[in-house]
Amino acid sequence: MRERLPLWLQDSCAVRPRAVAAVGAVLICAVGFAGQQYWSARPRALTVPAVVAPGALPAAATAPAAAPAQGAGAGVGGVGGTAARIVVDVTGKVRDPGVRRLPAGSRVEDALAAAGGVRPGADTTGLNRARVLVDGEQVVVGAPAQPPPAGMAGGMGPASGAGFGLGPGSGPLSLGSATVAQLDGLPGVGPVLAQHIVDFRTARGGFRSVEDLRQVDGIGERRFADLRPLVRP
Repeated sequence: MRERLPLWLQDSCAVRPRAVAAVGAVLICAVGFAGQQYWSARPRALTVPAVVAPGALPAAATAPAAAPAQGAGAGVGGVGGTAARIVVDVTGKVRDPGVRRLPAGSRVEDALAAAGGVRPGADTTGLNRARVLVDGEQVVVGAPAQPPPAGMAGGMGPASGAGFGLGPGSGPLSLGSATVAQLDGLPGVGPVLAQHIVDFRTARGGFRSVEDLRQVDGIGERRFADLRPLVRP
């Protein structure tokens, strides 16, 4: 039957070795590519990293992280990482008196800034703005300076108590005998308010307690809170 076919058709249907080799190479490449795609797309098992407790880490791994933290704590006022902040009471002739929490090693100037600054006209001659603050102390602006208690004076030097006072003189000011000039030296008290206090004392026959200051015209709750530790009946 092949011999009966036309010559051109016999030539087209003839199987030559080169054609067989070419078709075989294409098939091999196709099979290899399909196998590579199947192998790369197969499911794989993932290994979950083991959880290591902090205590199980070697000392060499934890030492570099601990060293900077200790250095940072010691660099704040030189008091170590256990006392990173202090609490001080800023009162007197400042814009926003009250308790302030400051970084350890802060100075009086920092406390005044945290309280809004000093009021215009306040006398800060005896206030040492460069003094390092002590935790729990009270900074009074506008009152005569008094040396700090013996427990806070250690290690500060002879002049470190300037600007730290709890009231005029050696103790609280007596409302029953203070003059207008002495009352004017109290924080938040001017000449007019000092005269009001004297007039109230004269009209009532004295002060039976410090709480009577609340009844004086011009003394609100905040001003009374500032004056309470500085005066006595």
